[in-house]
Amino acid sequence: MDRFGRRRSAHRHEEGGWIYLDTRTGAIAIRRAQGGILDELDVGNPRLIADSVVVGVFHTHPNPTAEGWLPGPSLDDVEVHARLGVPGLIRADDGDYVTGPERRRSGLTGEPGFPA
Repeated sequence: MDRFGRRRSAHRHEEGGWIYLDTRTGAIAIRRAQGGILDELDVGNPRLIADSVVVGVFHTHPNPTAEGWLPGPSLDDVEVHARLGVPGLIRADDGDYVTGPERRRSGLTGEPGFPA
């Protein structure tokens, strides 16, 4: 149990990654991040793909609401996506959530990866 009385599982961990748009062709590509831990995933350093920009980030919240876990965006999720400048999509046991800006900050211009 954690300090909030929620059950911990050695097998549960967050998964996720980045959503890219190829600015030449309009093709969408997904790249997965290395698996995270129980309630954390590092999505701050996307792989750079030539002619592509990150237009979103996705991750799971694998911990059940029935055990007291909050399914929606955490305060960290909200802060991270505001800083990264792209929408964040979250899949939880009770549905899907969105956090961060409605679209990529500064449009599709700039260097590969996150907007400046």
